[in-house]
Amino acid sequence: MFYFNYIEEKLNTLAYRIERRSRLNLLELNIHSENFFADLCNIIFDLQLENLNFSSQNIEGIDLIDHKNKIVVQVSSTCTKVKIEDSLSKDIYASYQDYSYKFLSISKNSSNSLKNNTFKNPYRMNFVPKQDIWDVKLLLDKIFSQTVCKLRQLYKFIKDELGHEVASVNIESNLAKVINILAEQSLDMAANSPEINAFAIEDKISFNDLEDVKDIIDDYKVFYQRLDEIYSEFDKEGKNKSSSVLQEIRRQYVELNRTDKAPTEIFYEIIGYVTKVITDSRNFIEIPMEELHMCTDIIVVDAFIRCKIFKNPEGYNHVTTR
Repeated sequence: MFYFNYIEEKLNTLAYRIERRSRLNLLELNIHSENFFADLCNIIFDLQLENLNFSSQNIEGIDLIDHKNKIVVQVSSTCTKVKIEDSLSKDIYASYQDYSYKFLSISKNSSNSLKNNTFKNPYRMNFVPKQDIWDVKLLLDKIFSQTVCKLRQLYKFIKDELGHEVASVNIESNLAKVINILAEQSLDMAANSPEINAFAIEDKISFNDLEDVKDIIDDYKVFYQRLDEIYSEFDKEGKNKSSSVLQEIRRQYVELNRTDKAPTEIFYEIIGYVTKVITDSRNFIEIPMEELHMCTDIIVVDAFIRCKIFKNPEGYNHVTTR
């Protein structure tokens, strides 16, 4: 979800900017986006699209072409029946009648009525509107169903292309400080904490219908004592340091709990939110993505155990009595 949320935000922001700037007749983003979307579609669909304008300037009707898979693509910031029919009517298609035609809208999402429409297709191009009209929504649907390995590849590509603006200003966060400390710890996955009340935590998982994330909670609940020690040291820097971290996580839970999202979805969105706060923080010391995910999971699971997120069953006590 961290990868997908980042990709979704960047693609929708790009689409919005293209639409707004096109209204002002500022079209440089449209031109640069041809190369961007060619590379993006190559990753998503395993194609070999290239910008035809590199070899032949201003070919009307065709912007991208894949000779191996025999695909031609018209890229446009406008998505209407008139625009598509105008594209299909170009004489250039007489030379590509054995190619499949795709229409890619890079700003406006197409409507169901448009995809169910019939189009004048004088050169009888291989064109099935329901599957061959591409837009950002369709690309995101395809991205959402990719493997984690492919998502990581897409995330890296989009981060390189559409990452933070050079002049963006980040601020420090206590969450990033905790991650920096936790990342330096030697975390033995076989460690066990005798202070955790495992039966009470099992009850809380069932009570909140979180069986789908039970393995994550079981994997990282053993670090409760380690994180408790970190929070104790952290609080020596000033009052309420650890409380501010836990309350920020709780605040996000409270907001999400007002929606109709399922408990498991809320759990994962909290992890995604915490990860974004950390990576956007000026004081975050970059670590490998796998380590970041593990440390973030530990912090969120710890907040779950400490009663900061999700409801507690009657008599819940996360630590054993002595």
